[in-house]
Amino acid sequence: MGIDYAERIPNNVELASDRTLQRALERWQPAFLSWWKEMGPTDFNAADVYLRTAISVDAKGWAHYDYVRMPDYRWGIFLAEPEPDRRVGFGDGFGSPVWQQVPGEHRSTLRRLIVTQGDTEPASVEQQRLLGHTAPSLYDLRNLFQVNVEEGRHLWAMVYLLHAYFGRDGREEAEELLVRHSGDADKPRILGTFNEPIRDWLSFFMFTFFTDRDGKFQLKSFAESSFDPLARTCRFMLTEEAHHMFVGDTGISRVTKRTLEVMDELGTDEPEAVRRAGAIDLPTIQRYLNFWFSSSLDLFGSEASSNAAAYFAQGIKGRPDEKKFDDHLAREATFALDVPADAGRVRQDHVPLRNAMNEVVRNAYVEDCARGLARWNKLIEASGHGFRFTLPSTRFRRTIGNWANVPTDPSGRPIARDEYDAKLPSWLPSDDDRAFVASLMHRVVEPGTMAAWIAPPDKGIKDRPVDYEYVRLA
Repeated sequence: MGIDYAERIPNNVELASDRTLQRALERWQPAFLSWWKEMGPTDFNAADVYLRTAISVDAKGWAHYDYVRMPDYRWGIFLAEPEPDRRVGFGDGFGSPVWQQVPGEHRSTLRRLIVTQGDTEPASVEQQRLLGHTAPSLYDLRNLFQVNVEEGRHLWAMVYLLHAYFGRDGREEAEELLVRHSGDADKPRILGTFNEPIRDWLSFFMFTFFTDRDGKFQLKSFAESSFDPLARTCRFMLTEEAHHMFVGDTGISRVTKRTLEVMDELGTDEPEAVRRAGAIDLPTIQRYLNFWFSSSLDLFGSEASSNAAAYFAQGIKGRPDEKKFDDHLAREATFALDVPADAGRVRQDHVPLRNAMNEVVRNAYVEDCARGLARWNKLIEASGHGFRFTLPSTRFRRTIGNWANVPTDPSGRPIARDEYDAKLPSWLPSDDDRAFVASLMHRVVEPGTMAAWIAPPDKGIKDRPVDYEYVRLA
């Protein structure tokens, strides 16, 4: 049967009038739904979930709330409204008109970047597919599913670009996005972080805070692209990505708040005592933080990169919020990078700014992460405890770039390999840590009730109370 494009796939790309694109999506949609049922949230396809659905890009239409079963979710295709007479904002083509079609010389580069971004979207759904069985509340269960369906919509956004602008190659790449799977031994996802298992809700909150925040900065970089359909697609995706980071930020805040309550009740901050009382001690939260932050750092690429320089020069991928910079050409400027030297020392190299664009974006990411930690640390400070969360150095536990496989402590100080190997288990979640956190993961489904290891949210969703029945389980 044909698809009712105005109803089934809400869009602002005139899908109903594009027969070629319709046929391509008609072939791809059944495969997507099969993937969703096989690799999406397990055992919840019959549940009615109070979800936000984008049905248009205007203020009223992009956030429509109602109960829906996830396989029936209206995965739409939306581009932000075009900017009249938009011009290239950076690189060698600065000031020239943006591209409405893919320039032939940039075709393979743009396709590869879109595929890599698109691959992360279904990957995170696959990583999180079992979490519904251990949700700490219906509020959290609904937020998980909201993240999942929006990652599915972001996949649709990238698949639209592949189908609409890259012909047969694009269609084949769109099919491959459903063939690779997170953690698959033979066909894993492209980026390593998206093959990490997410078996507990503390990992989920860390992922949505740190790894989805990487997604924010990647999308902001693409939102500057001279390829206007990609830029407009990513600008709209950012409105949804903000919710994913909100889930992570408030989730970690609530875990921390509950831990502080237990510490005050017990009159001690001793980790084992906190654990015996059914809360997650602060040092364990820090170790999870160390793992997910350091894992996410590699997603930005090497500190010095000829590819990053080429993307900037060609106008393909810019800096987030490019308008705030004075120099949009970056031809003459340099950037100072810390690099490892002999005998555990660190020296500074100066590289062309264009080559350092990955590090420019990574530094902005780190600053954004630090603001989240400051909020969590205010909770601890207000409780009168001396513990503070800290971000590891960007040198710590790197697998690509200048600091790849260079042993450092979390502060970034180079250390001997044997010391690193001996101390690394104390800096990252141990098997015992993961087993303990897993032991707390029991599903709570009574409206308004929270698991004992997490505090309730400050407010509900869309003016609903916290004890609203956000998921009607079948």
